[in-house]
Amino acid sequence: MKYLSLLMIFGLMLFASCSATSKPETLHDMGYDEAEMEAAIARARSEVDTFIAKMNAGEGEDFGVKVPITDSNGTEHFWLGEITYANGVFKGVIGNDAGIVENVTLGQSWEVKKEEISDWMYMKNGKMHGNYTMRPLLKTMPEEEAALFRAMLAEP
Repeated sequence: MKYLSLLMIFGLMLFASCSATSKPETLHDMGYDEAEMEAAIARARSEVDTFIAKMNAGEGEDFGVKVPITDSNGTEHFWLGEITYANGVFKGVIGNDAGIVENVTLGQSWEVKKEEISDWMYMKNGKMHGNYTMRPLLKTMPEEEAALFRAMLAEP
């Protein structure tokens, strides 16, 4: 979980599909290209079976999936850590605080069908695989910070 935690610290693990008046510093709900974000989510979903195979084979570490969570305030995306997968469902623990929705808390258990995830990631040999939704966000951050994350990506 150390890499997943590192990413959350830098505020990249969360983006939203609506705005809020009071947002945590980690919330990215504007400034990125929405079409690029939608394409990133589609790519993650199209490759989720490969991710599951890597996870089941133990080919990496710090496996996580990003999930959209919705309530009356809107939709917010969270990383789940400590994940397991069985019968088409990921189960894990919410890895960041909410900034928009009020129906979930840090550390809460959560589950999501594989076709509903918005991203996935894992680390192997010091490189991050997946995390496609990070790419649109890189353009919105200071160059030094973006360069740090680009260097971590297996596929920049």
